[in-house]
Amino acid sequence: MTPRLTLINRDYTRLWFGQAVSSVGDAVFSTTLVLWVATVLAKDETWAPMAVSGVLMASSAAVLVIGPLAGVFVDRWDKRVTMLRTEVVRIGLVAVLTAATFLPVDDLPAGAWLALVYATVLLLHAAGQFFSPARFAILADLVTGEADRARAAGIAQATGETAWIIGPPLAAPLLFTAGLQWAMLFNALSYAVSYIAIRSIGVRPPATGSAGPDAAPKPAVRQRTSVRREFVDGLRFFARSRFLVALLLLAVIGQFGIGALSTLNVFFTTDNLHASAHLYGYIGMAMGVGGITGALCGGRVVQWLGARRSTWISLLVSGVLLVAYSRQTGFIGGIALLFVFTVPLTVLNTAMAPLLLAAAPADYLGRVMAVFYPVTKLASMLSAVLSGWLAGSVLHGVSGSVGGLRFGPIDTIFALSGLIVVLSGVFAFFALPGRETTEETAEKAPEEAAVGTAAPPGPRPA
Repeated sequence: MTPRLTLINRDYTRLWFGQAVSSVGDAVFSTTLVLWVATVLAKDETWAPMAVSGVLMASSAAVLVIGPLAGVFVDRWDKRVTMLRTEVVRIGLVAVLTAATFLPVDDLPAGAWLALVYATVLLLHAAGQFFSPARFAILADLVTGEADRARAAGIAQATGETAWIIGPPLAAPLLFTAGLQWAMLFNALSYAVSYIAIRSIGVRPPATGSAGPDAAPKPAVRQRTSVRREFVDGLRFFARSRFLVALLLLAVIGQFGIGALSTLNVFFTTDNLHASAHLYGYIGMAMGVGGITGALCGGRVVQWLGARRSTWISLLVSGVLLVAYSRQTGFIGGIALLFVFTVPLTVLNTAMAPLLLAAAPADYLGRVMAVFYPVTKLASMLSAVLSGWLAGSVLHGVSGSVGGLRFGPIDTIFALSGLIVVLSGVFAFFALPGRETTEETAEKAPEEAAVGTAAPPGPRPA
């Protein structure tokens, strides 16, 4: 009988536990750094907002610059070993920063402190670009079946949401009562726990290029080519898969449609919902609780409806709810609708995970995710910039009424964003009608197999 405390299976439970502890550590670390830069290092300085934004820019730069190339090495290396070595690197980086924080702040100029912080954040997130695809790829071996994979994705999302509910409240007391170095040490220990959890996994993922018992025979030795060639081969494989391209387009359109919330929701809260700015924290809490609810329900929904149907239905429902949210004028109704809106949005993310695992063979999973992560991150950044520009320039001061409904700049942007999400749901309905397995995607990459690069394995469980 499976123990009650086991999630899906023993090895996945250990992997999840390490992720959970590490996610809380990351939330504490990120929040503490922002607070320290804003309230200690750059206190009362005019350049404080720019200094804080530098922390965020450093993390984004790692995703956009390192992410695409990291996938090539993740596909070459053993996934479990990659995760273990990544955790060792992150422990070392945080340990160096921790040691530096024992120095009095005045001992180093502000520029030196910022350079140290930015470099640490950049390198930590660069290491994360190897860890995340490796973890995603190893799930294909630890968890099989569309429903269980969707359940695993839902658990991971719920864990991430919970970490960002637990982490930030812990950060402020650690910083202002114990000191910055103890918050840093907390994160280093969380990586150590993750390392132990990953090392304890009993089932070893199969070697790159291996296949199941029903797969076609593969050459005993896999010939290596240059990093550039394998990177190009990965891009070519991705571009030839209409299924993967469709999934990426859905993710990008969804980011453009929903990204405006991250930039403008604080202004919507004060101007449209007529609430005080100090209540804005409840908006984030509502979305966090909605995200946890959707993540926990996602596996069951995918089991009932299937991953493809769950994808386009979630897009349609999310888009309609975002339009409805744009029409809210009261704070209670606003946070209630935002909670409901986040549920199908998280189900969407849960449903896309098994689709990606089914559409990409093991030898290409690292490069597939190395395309998804940076492109969706870039779409989110562009959406934030575009929505802020529209609200501050083109639509600034725009107001009117149609059929008794009043419109302003921010609610107009939210309504248009909702319509974009609805249109992406319609696109998903037509773009994801059938099933695509790794056997079908393998046919799209004959050239890669011919030149001795990663040959896609046989069909995997959907």
